[in-house]
Amino acid sequence: MSWLLNLYETYEANLDRVGIIEYTGNNREYTLLPVSHTTQNAHITVEITEDGHFHSASVIDKSDASTLIPCTEVSSSRAGSIVAPYPLHDKLSYVAGDFVAYGGKIKKEEPFEAYIKQLEAWAGSLYACNKLKSIYTYLSKRQLIQDLVAHKILFLDAKGHLIEKWEKQHEVLHGEKPPIFSVIAGEQESAFIRFNVYSPTQELAKVWKDADMYSSFVNYYSHLLGEEDYCYVTGKLLPGTDRHANKIRNAADKAKLISANDTSGFTFRGRFTQSGDAASISYEVSQKAHNALKWLINRQAKIIDQRVFLIWGNDNPDVADPMEDSFSFEFDFDPTADAVQEKKSYTHEDYARQFARALGGYKNSLASGYQSEVNILVLDSATTGRMAVLYYRNLDKQLYLQKLIDWHTTCVWLHRYRKDEQGNPVVFYGAPATKDIAFAAYGPNANEKVVKGLMERMLPCIIDGLKIPQDIVRSAIHRASNPVSMDKWEWEKTLSITCALINRQEERYGMALDIEINDRDYLFGRLLAIADVLERWALDNDEKRSTNAIRYMNAFSKHPARTWQTIQSCLQPHQARLGAKSGYLSSLIDEVASRIPIGEFNNKPLSGKYLLGYYSQRHELYQKKDKEQNQESVSQSN
Repeated sequence: MSWLLNLYETYEANLDRVGIIEYTGNNREYTLLPVSHTTQNAHITVEITEDGHFHSASVIDKSDASTLIPCTEVSSSRAGSIVAPYPLHDKLSYVAGDFVAYGGKIKKEEPFEAYIKQLEAWAGSLYACNKLKSIYTYLSKRQLIQDLVAHKILFLDAKGHLIEKWEKQHEVLHGEKPPIFSVIAGEQESAFIRFNVYSPTQELAKVWKDADMYSSFVNYYSHLLGEEDYCYVTGKLLPGTDRHANKIRNAADKAKLISANDTSGFTFRGRFTQSGDAASISYEVSQKAHNALKWLINRQAKIIDQRVFLIWGNDNPDVADPMEDSFSFEFDFDPTADAVQEKKSYTHEDYARQFARALGGYKNSLASGYQSEVNILVLDSATTGRMAVLYYRNLDKQLYLQKLIDWHTTCVWLHRYRKDEQGNPVVFYGAPATKDIAFAAYGPNANEKVVKGLMERMLPCIIDGLKIPQDIVRSAIHRASNPVSMDKWEWEKTLSITCALINRQEERYGMALDIEINDRDYLFGRLLAIADVLERWALDNDEKRSTNAIRYMNAFSKHPARTWQTIQSCLQPHQARLGAKSGYLSSLIDEVASRIPIGEFNNKPLSGKYLLGYYSQRHELYQKKDKEQNQESVSQSN
């Protein structure tokens, strides 16, 4: 229940945002829903005059379809043939009093009678506002379809019935295909209608965006709630509910987090006689917690193949995301190659201090409230009707930020695959994002189910300090050892991310070349890098083919001694071509190879540590060459 309590407290801490329209990155509207409200995609807007007459109507563009509507406990979870009208906006079969007259089919009770009776009770209450009364006055005339047909919004067949499906034969009566058939998936009777009030003298707020309308229904419906019961979330006696919200991830989402409506199966039967015996949750808590969850998902969640990854703070929703890479944080030092070179690569302590300083802004914002907590929630659904909490953690913000610092200062390497806002390549030292780890382990075309599974498995490694699963590391090592199977940019990205994962596992290697390390695998990696650089320097600048070291890298990782003989024999013409310039690299090969004990110079497969030796040695050699070229250009200019 703690995740429900924290969502409820998040809602209470953000009451000033209730009903305020916000926009996602793709310009889609969302809001923190008021209690007893939900969202629905509408198809037709009907404008009503202030004195209760039809004014106009229009088919809604799909980009503007999302509509905030009031709902009851029953209507928010209606399904199948159950007649459960929404209080105001609803489907045509509910809101049109002349639905049957135009060929509409009723299975049991007539939906309009239940709808208009419910609307009349609200419009006649002490909480009703003028807009509501105008809409009720019009709908009680029972002529909605008549008016929509007259204004060419809905269309009839030759029998005077609503056209079920647009076909070629209807062009004789109506010409080209009308807009309504492009926005609805089924028959015209399934069109969802939203109402608005038109005034010729003043511009009124749209009904579905009007705070007075929200308050009107919230105050009215709060007096209709059932008996009080013990709320397991707050510990208070409040009106309870056994019907909880759906549409959590989007307006079409039918999956519920809390459900106990199966009285014939074994959802709760066998242990309890009724669902309330297992747990009871108050209507207010359920509404506020679910509405806060929907708002947070729209605002800041990552959704991969319908799996939701959400991180938020109780008082301040904005929290540093553990699944992002180090480059995503606002550093106060220059995260470029030059900055790293100046410090000869940051030590763990140096980088930890810099990263802690980068998180200072988050610390200050999280400390502004009295509830300094961070929540991490992962949701997914196995079926269309049931959703589950796959992972949940609630941490003190100081502990959470320390976990982030630990991750971003241990799973680190030098990366070159990111771009800035102008699209220019940038270099950064730090941890990769979890999605990029999936890229390294399974390739850029990995199935989303695989990606979301890896991201979920990585969370405990970041938050709880667990070791990265060995199958993920092995898969990344395997791909990094096979550069000929991918483009150069893809391999370089895979290589640096894999080095970061190995560095995290080993906990004693740095990115800077360590000439004191005598580990067999590390030394073999250095040999491969020297051979790669030597051949690359011997090739013409415009020659882009892979070196023999790269081509044989996969075989080298499995049979290093045997493959090294092949690579070394391939180096001889390149050494001859470079002449005296190859002297340093040739002597470096001898020096590194001599440090491998004779008994260990064998064909035992290499561990991932050889990639660390390869990357660090290659980086060191290219830095040395750049430095020499800079010194030559300075001396020539002088």
